[in-house]
Amino acid sequence: MQQILVVDDEVGIRELLSEILRDEGYQVRLAENAAQARAQRSQGRPDLVLLDIWMPDTDGITLLKEWASAGLLTMPVVMMSGHGTIDTAVEATRIGAFDFLEKPIALQKLLGTVGRALKRGEPQMKPLLMLATLGRAAVVTELKQRLERVANLKSPLLMVAEPGSGAELCARFVHQPNPLPGKPNAPWVEPENLAALAETPLDLLNQAREGTLFLPEVGDLNRVEQKGLLLIAGKLEKYNTRLICATSRALPELVAQGGFDAKLYAVIAAVTVNVPSLRQHREDVPDLANLFLLRAIEAKEVPPRHFSTAALNALRNYDWPGNLNQLESVVRTLALTATGEEIGVNEVNQALPAYGAQPAVASSAMPLDVPLREARDAFERVYFEHHIIKEGGNMSRVADSVGLERTHLYRKLKQLGIKLARRTEE
Repeated sequence: MQQILVVDDEVGIRELLSEILRDEGYQVRLAENAAQARAQRSQGRPDLVLLDIWMPDTDGITLLKEWASAGLLTMPVVMMSGHGTIDTAVEATRIGAFDFLEKPIALQKLLGTVGRALKRGEPQMKPLLMLATLGRAAVVTELKQRLERVANLKSPLLMVAEPGSGAELCARFVHQPNPLPGKPNAPWVEPENLAALAETPLDLLNQAREGTLFLPEVGDLNRVEQKGLLLIAGKLEKYNTRLICATSRALPELVAQGGFDAKLYAVIAAVTVNVPSLRQHREDVPDLANLFLLRAIEAKEVPPRHFSTAALNALRNYDWPGNLNQLESVVRTLALTATGEEIGVNEVNQALPAYGAQPAVASSAMPLDVPLREARDAFERVYFEHHIIKEGGNMSRVADSVGLERTHLYRKLKQLGIKLARRTEE
């Protein structure tokens, strides 16, 4: 039986929705505020959440952001409000909400939205990673700010990113679905075969009408495909379509070498955003690894597992040439092959070479064009993480190795943002 979590501070609405949904055969869980909703989510993933926006303790948008940032937005969420605005609906959808219902909610509208949301949330429909889960590092925060500034522009947008570093996440963040109740989302078109640019370019444009056309690697286009894309670019305004391209190649060099059309480059690079590689925000790797693991567990792809602190630090201290895609693949492999519930540092060290990952070189990773205090903190993070990995996460031995009292050591690690979610038995 499918479970629906109803979160609303008005008892009358909770009881009414509960009665309607139970009559339709759903199992219903109730929460009157964000605190109860958090507790309910921690007990298990519901199949759907109906979430009120205006609540006394924490508003629904803030709770939605919390779940998205923590990787807990693995179920469809339908926002509810008696006095919502279009801006609020757009923000909720951009964070990851499935739809938006205005109160009072008509019965057929409620049931129709619930049915569509549950269908999307079925286990085989694995939720997309959201930009909100990409990380909290300074470079990621700056990336989000740049994307917010260009989101409402109509001009083409070029994402410059290494393969697997999240260009599509950024493009989907910029893509603006129509969240108004009763109306479909704006189309998102990402052709499986870029040869369509040469064969049927206007068909692609027609599919993306009033929405977004996303092209994942324009640096690989041949001359005929480039010609088709230039044709599309000239008709974007007529079709009210946003063109977003991505590339991992240096297009200016290709232009200079004659491999890429200069006019086309000038059009698609009107606004350019650089997406940082994973090694540029390696401090987010532990949270991302836990996120990938949680998602795989909730999708029942792998058995329940958790990482040791030393294992997470080992993952953090490796370069990731394949970026997010490679990290997710390594996490899934570790979860499938681990001999126990805890994935340890030895298993991580054994798995990484198979994926071509190389240890990060501390000196090359050190930021130099920053204030002395920031540079010192960066060095100390690498220093302490090295000793944590060296001692297998045993904090008594780490304290002896670095010459600090354990209390002082823990205080220092907390100050540097080094998480010790699980201490090794000593």
